[in-house]
Amino acid sequence: MKKKLTALAVTAAFASPVFAQSSVSLYGVIDEGLNYTNNVGGSHVYEMQSGYAQGSRWGLQGSEDLGGGTKALFQLENGFDVNSGRLGQGGRMFGRQAFVGLSNGQYGTVTFGRQYDSMVDYVGPLTSNGNWAGYLFSHPYDNDNTDNSFRLDNAVKYASPNFAGLQFGGAYSFSNSTSFADNRAYSLGAQYQRGGLLVAAAYLQADHPGDGSAGAITANDASFIAQRMRVFGAGINYTFGPATVGFVYTNSNYKNPTGNGYLGTPSAIVASGTTLNALKYQNFEVNGFYQVTSAFSLGAAYTLSLEHDDSSAGSAKPKIHQIGAMADYNLSKRTDVYAQAAYQHVAGDKTNSILDQAFVLGTDAPSSTANQVVVRLALRHKF
Repeated sequence: MKKKLTALAVTAAFASPVFAQSSVSLYGVIDEGLNYTNNVGGSHVYEMQSGYAQGSRWGLQGSEDLGGGTKALFQLENGFDVNSGRLGQGGRMFGRQAFVGLSNGQYGTVTFGRQYDSMVDYVGPLTSNGNWAGYLFSHPYDNDNTDNSFRLDNAVKYASPNFAGLQFGGAYSFSNSTSFADNRAYSLGAQYQRGGLLVAAAYLQADHPGDGSAGAITANDASFIAQRMRVFGAGINYTFGPATVGFVYTNSNYKNPTGNGYLGTPSAIVASGTTLNALKYQNFEVNGFYQVTSAFSLGAAYTLSLEHDDSSAGSAKPKIHQIGAMADYNLSKRTDVYAQAAYQHVAGDKTNSILDQAFVLGTDAPSSTANQVVVRLALRHKF
């Protein structure tokens, strides 16, 4: 028996070079903490919440060397709620990402499946919410998707190689219906990095986002259900020593919005009998991050969002001010504890739209006043 095993081992050793080199890895993040919100529909709330600085997840990613500088690759990423064990992203098994593709060092990468759009890939990393802070620091209702509230289904995506600091790419998401343009989406983006300087810009358009359970952006994914969504943005970050400062501008335009994913899908986002013809946001964010020691960091951000409601009840232009601060301490290379606080104040014109009330993304419901405060203390583990 031992001779047979030895013979098989020798055969396997000599045969292994025939097969292409491949690898598969398991990874994940568990983010769990306690939140306090001062006003949720008129009452304060203490609650356990999962996935704020980073969405709780586990995933598989792998690649196979095909020769000639080309490799096949895949990624499957699951989102879940730590408190209940429920699946995230509308109950999808791999709701965060699910794609397969080919990559070549000279020509770039093409992937197919459920993926992020160019706003997430290029502009999001320059924001506080899309980089080091997460959910609570998102722009109102994540109207520009820099916090990847939704992904693109049925997407074909291209990402270029790095050309002396310049990278670009785009995605097209099919409607998967006989009406080719109904609930399709496309996006383009680019970034340039040189030394401590990083600049980026991106554009995203979706036709009929949230229209049904199929297409590019499904009803249980969409931030807003609308006839059309257009988002563009640009930003700049500069890192010097342990500090990074940044500025990001995004512009979101929703035509004939009829629902909002954070308030129910579909949802009446204005009073009964009122029609919302257009909803626009301009977001101006200034952020800063400082690595105090190798284990301890601080971050802060301020966002001014200029909202424009155009409804049958009239037009209003409220101003939304949001301030966030975060402290993070690493207990080890994979485990950290962090504290966050976010404050939002809505000023200026108001209509009877629920969108004019203070609502820090990540709370259960809008405030009954123009102000809302959230404080979070959490533990995060990466594997």
